[in-house]
Amino acid sequence: MKLRLALEEKLMDARVRDRLLSEGKITKEELKKYLDSLPDDAKTSIPLDQDEAKNLQ
Repeated sequence: MKLRLALEEKLMDARVRDRLLSEGKITKEELKKYLDSLPDDAKTSIPLDQDEAKNLQ
């Protein structure tokens, strides 16, 4: 099970997914389904901009 998940995540890696799409190894529908399945972590995120982070404190 862990191996299957690791392989799926590798296929959807932002660094290689455009190439995989162009080669037909993954479809746009598969990519959309994967992206839609990701959790929304906006409530627990931390801004990368230090000035913005200071304004939130």
